[in-house]
Amino acid sequence: MPSLAKPLSQQQEQKAVLRVEDLHTWFEVRRMGFFKAGDVRALDGVSFELYEGETISIVGESGCGKSTLAKTILGINHITKGSVHFLGEDLSTLDKEGWKRYRSNIGYIQQDPYGALPPFMNVQRILEEPMKINGIKDKEEQQRRIRQVLEEVKLAPIEDFLPKFPHMLSGGQQQRLVIARAMILEPKMLIADEPVSMLDASVRIEILQLLQALQRRHNLAIIYITHDLSTVRYFSERIFTMYGGKIIEKSSTQALLKEPLHPYTKALFEATSDPDVQNLYSYKDIPSGEPPSLMNPPKGCRFHPRCRQIIKGLCDQQMPPEFWVRDDHAALCWLYKDEKNA
Repeated sequence: MPSLAKPLSQQQEQKAVLRVEDLHTWFEVRRMGFFKAGDVRALDGVSFELYEGETISIVGESGCGKSTLAKTILGINHITKGSVHFLGEDLSTLDKEGWKRYRSNIGYIQQDPYGALPPFMNVQRILEEPMKINGIKDKEEQQRRIRQVLEEVKLAPIEDFLPKFPHMLSGGQQQRLVIARAMILEPKMLIADEPVSMLDASVRIEILQLLQALQRRHNLAIIYITHDLSTVRYFSERIFTMYGGKIIEKSSTQALLKEPLHPYTKALFEATSDPDVQNLYSYKDIPSGEPPSLMNPPKGCRFHPRCRQIIKGLCDQQMPPEFWVRDDHAALCWLYKDEKNA
């Protein structure tokens, strides 16, 4: 079975920056602080690869596991089962210095820029802090990097911004500063967790264009996490759909936009905002009900209690495997059990 990525010829030419294999992240729940009540299965068997210079988008509704995946890759959450490899190195083998080196190679862009910035530091100190922590103490090198990243994120004139505190910046400027901080250590990968969801619509495209420019300039690998399907088509080579702690569809962006396979992905597209008033009453496939409890997920397919195409006795009994309908398109759905699979 081929790995889902860009065309196979390009896979052979590219280097895998990140490899996630059968990743599980479970959180123990206790009653009264003593008695185990169960586990929240926030991630329940996630696998994918991210290549050099590539952007993947991870989409899904709130609570599906997107941010948990980001924080597990960052090492904030403990891995219950499975593995994460970065440039061939297994994260489970890292010591304290290894984790420090690893995290210096990953830039993290949070959803809320104001909450992500220390209010008691000005721009100069915010950008100096990561370098001091990671042993970059040469003042000339610090200033070179600060000037470079501020120019790249278009916070100019630089001398005007250096003494400013976060509350003195607009929302868009704050997010540019968060991106500058993520880039200050010259990382090989960025994780952007809903980086434009709290910004005005007019600013969102500017931030996405900025991330694209940084990716091209530095050959960055980017994980873009969002629930907004209207932005992924402009920003990613591949799209992964998450539901109930699992990746249920993987595809190249063009293939997914042309023909989504999983009923849940189709529902996401139906729910995407459309400014055309003629489409006001055209949403027919939006499922009713709520996402499953990750502490007590349903038997079989996680989506089957809300699915209108359920195959009784199958979808509600057995978890579907990954069916490859095309070389660049796979879905965890029993509807495709008779399709050609590579």
